[in-house]
Amino acid sequence: MKLVIPSVFLKVCASPDKRLCVGLLLLLAVTQVAASECVILLHGMGRSYDSMNVIEQALMVDGYQVVNIDYPSTDYPIEQLATQYISAAVKRCETIGSSKIHFVTHSLGGILVRYFLQDHRIEALGNIVMLSPPNHGSEVADTLTGWKPYYWIMGPSGQQLKTGKDDIPKSLKPIPGEIGIITGNVSYDPWFSVILPGEDDGKVTAESAKLAEMADFMVVDSSHAFIMKSDKVIRQILYFLKNSHFDRSV
Repeated sequence: MKLVIPSVFLKVCASPDKRLCVGLLLLLAVTQVAASECVILLHGMGRSYDSMNVIEQALMVDGYQVVNIDYPSTDYPIEQLATQYISAAVKRCETIGSSKIHFVTHSLGGILVRYFLQDHRIEALGNIVMLSPPNHGSEVADTLTGWKPYYWIMGPSGQQLKTGKDDIPKSLKPIPGEIGIITGNVSYDPWFSVILPGEDDGKVTAESAKLAEMADFMVVDSSHAFIMKSDKVIRQILYFLKNSHFDRSV
């Protein structure tokens, strides 16, 4: 990557004190390398890009370019959502010359990335952090699919998140990239937790969130609806994007 040096830096480097020049150039190099990396954010079902804005701000402060997708999660099936909206986001990252393209997803967003990467190759693919993804489907979808109000609220994609072997979550093949998964164990939906076996966040079980190909996995004290707002989770996202594993020292 070519380092772009602002004119003010050149003036400093023309002065007798070269130590300040070296320090500024090192800072500039670190900042520009980080800015060359792009992170695509994908919110969950029934949410909007606003739900990922705390993560977006933290990434921008850390020097990343961010594409926070606002997609109509309840209007179309998974196939259309993944192909149409992720393709556009990847092109935006490529247009700005990103050296790496990372993903941070919540819930349904993780399934969209997995679906997209079945048939699309991203040369600059970086790391992927999934928050509370129903990677093996959700028993909530098993129970509510076929109930008209559930369809009206969750749309066609909501009907595709069942746990059967032929349903989309379990039918997807392993994907490339270093994958870190964070899920919660706090439920504010006791009516759903009754039908979710084992540890859950009110929508997805901890076991369902896992993938065989994941590089790291973490359960935190958070619920499905608010995990993307957690300071602890955001620190782990930033750490994983740089290190391909979570920080176990905190």
